[in-house]
Amino acid sequence: MKFNWEEEFNVSITVSDVNGKILYMNQKSAKTFSKDGGKELIGKSLYDCHQQKSIDIMLDLINNKKTNVYTIEKNGIKKLIYQSPWYENGKIMGLVELSLEIPFEMPHYVRS
Repeated sequence: MKFNWEEEFNVSITVSDVNGKILYMNQKSAKTFSKDGGKELIGKSLYDCHQQKSIDIMLDLINNKKTNVYTIEKNGIKKLIYQSPWYENGKIMGLVELSLEIPFEMPHYVRS
């Protein structure tokens, strides 16, 4: 049985290949980028809609198999951005970006 959980998941999911071509956007991602074309962005390059500094970061993530995690605030919404390579049979295939809306104040727990 195939599950399609990610399509309606309340986290923006964007997947690209190693050349920056957008392969997949779930509904939340398409809504987030609706002013830029939403799902019409699939097949287009991430590099066309980012500044050189961001492109350099994406290339570094791919070339060095790194993960980039940070928070942003935009339009009164705070988000956690998680960008990391994805793999198939051990071979790097591209990048995944998860964008999660988070509260401005949130508990932090240290567990042992």
